[in-house]
Amino acid sequence: MQSTPDADAQITTAVPEPGTPASAPRARRPIPVVAALGPAFVAAIAYVDPGNFATNFQAGASTGYQLVWVLVLANLVAMPIQFLSAKLGVVTGRSLPHLCRERLPRPVAVAMWAQAEVVAMATDLAEFIGAAVGLKLLFHMPFPIAALVTAVVALAVLSLQRRGHRPFEIAVTASILLIGAGFAYLTFRVPPSGAGLVSGLRPNLGGDDTLLLAVGIIGATVMPHAIYLHSGLTSGRIDVRSVGERVRLLRVGRADIVVAMGLAGLVNLSMLAVAAQIFRPSPTTLTLESVHSGLAQAVGGSAALAFAVALLASGISSASVGTAAGQIIMDGFLARTSRRWLRRTVTMLPAIAVLCSGTDPTQVLILSQVVLSFGIPPALIALTVLTSSRSVMGEHANTPRTTALMIVITGVLSTLNAVVVILQIF
Repeated sequence: MQSTPDADAQITTAVPEPGTPASAPRARRPIPVVAALGPAFVAAIAYVDPGNFATNFQAGASTGYQLVWVLVLANLVAMPIQFLSAKLGVVTGRSLPHLCRERLPRPVAVAMWAQAEVVAMATDLAEFIGAAVGLKLLFHMPFPIAALVTAVVALAVLSLQRRGHRPFEIAVTASILLIGAGFAYLTFRVPPSGAGLVSGLRPNLGGDDTLLLAVGIIGATVMPHAIYLHSGLTSGRIDVRSVGERVRLLRVGRADIVVAMGLAGLVNLSMLAVAAQIFRPSPTTLTLESVHSGLAQAVGGSAALAFAVALLASGISSASVGTAAGQIIMDGFLARTSRRWLRRTVTMLPAIAVLCSGTDPTQVLILSQVVLSFGIPPALIALTVLTSSRSVMGEHANTPRTTALMIVITGVLSTLNAVVVILQIF
């Protein structure tokens, strides 16, 4: 069997012909590039989870288009971050948590595992609350029951992994497309201001609340658990036997990321723009319920329905992905496989407690995104160190320019987090 002449169209891997000695040259079995697509769309659901709904709508209602530049910059920064995570998995065959356990000093690895688990719980909190609100808006379901329904449905989606990675990826991708369709409809019904979008691209921060929202947008966009997740999804996905095959696989992965992250960025921009058009200026803090009712009053029932369906799809799919990320984190850092139902039970308890306490779920969502932003620097530092190491990555190690870019990104995010802490204290 001969390999296809179109190297960009297919990725090949070596397989022996029947009856051929192991030492003899092996023929090439073509593998379609479609087999390499999908991980970025699973990771991308983290970029349109319910936390994004809360922060983006609040940002648009409070500041109009002022924070468009933060949202755009966060989505652009997410692309190289997710690519490095994907590259780490492809080249090494291991996840980022696994390599942290192998390569970093034990105290550092244990500390990273602890903060990663906190990040995973904050992520689950946002996802469960979002799905519960969606169920309440659509079916008038009480919050505690809605949280339990979310857990069951999320586990059902996650169980598709037993049939291989493709069914799960198709389900998550379908959710992203459903969310995208909902906000495409909302954008059609509530066209954004072109002048507002252009003016919002100029960096501008004014006031403590604006800075807190900016950090919340970053925390909701550049998700630390997605960084851990992507490396796990690509590790050992396709068996490559040459540098050329690996380069082609990385090229396909880059295209996967650009498309998935680009779609997520457009959805986020639509959220902010719709809020800026309808709810600006908002004298009070928006809740997801008030967004739903505001859309119904200003645009119509169909717009409110599109919002609620998108929110529900986001909550359920991101809860499934969050559990998958949590398993990769635990399996990698502790070399211990966790049961899905046990992990889901543990991580859903804070969400149920919040929903039963009567606390405003939207405010909890926004604060959870700020917590998530503090989990970004440790993940980025480990990712940068490992992908820059030739002993880990070989010829695929980062160039000095890429390493410098990652250092700048990590430094800026860490500085923003420190400023928020100072402002909250003083």
